[in-house]
Amino acid sequence: MKDSDAAQPVPVSSGVPVAGETEVAAGTNRGMSRLVRMRSMALPIASASAGAGAVLLLHLRDPHIEGSYGICPTYGLFGVYCPGCGGMRAVHNLTDGHIIDSLHSNLLALPVLVLFAWWVGDWAVRAWRGEGPRLPGISTTTTVVLLGSLVVYTVLRNTPWGTWLTPV
Repeated sequence: MKDSDAAQPVPVSSGVPVAGETEVAAGTNRGMSRLVRMRSMALPIASASAGAGAVLLLHLRDPHIEGSYGICPTYGLFGVYCPGCGGMRAVHNLTDGHIIDSLHSNLLALPVLVLFAWWVGDWAVRAWRGEGPRLPGISTTTTVVLLGSLVVYTVLRNTPWGTWLTPV
C-alpha cells in the first residue's frame, strides 16, 4: 500500500439503504417527503411568528407611555440604563417608520433585529433543504470585543458625554 492510497477513502456499501434513498428514487426533491419538509420547517416558522408577533405588539401598544410594559429592572434597581433600555421604544419607532428616532432610542436594536431576521431566514432555508440550523462560531477574541463594547456602550450612555445614547 502506498501513501497516496491512504488519502483516498474507499466507499463501503453495507447493503442497507440510507434514509431518503427511496424518496430520491421516487423522484421527490432532494430525498425529502413533503411531510418531513413541513415538520423541519415548524421551528423556524414558529420563531419567525414569535418575532413578528412581538414586533406587532410593540407597534400596537406604544411603549413610550410610562408604565405600559412596566419598568426595566436595571433602571428600577440601580437608576442606570442597561444596553437593552429603550429597545422596545426603538422597535416601536421603527415600525412607525422613524428610523432616526429608533436609533436614538437604542442604537443596538436595529442591528439585533436585522441579525435575528437573517438568522431565522437562514434557518428556514436550511430546514427546507433538510439541514440543521447554522450555529455561529464565535471566537474568544470576538466574544471579548463584543462584551467590552457592551460595557463601553453601557457606561457611555450613563455619563454626561453619552446623553445622545440615552433612550427617548
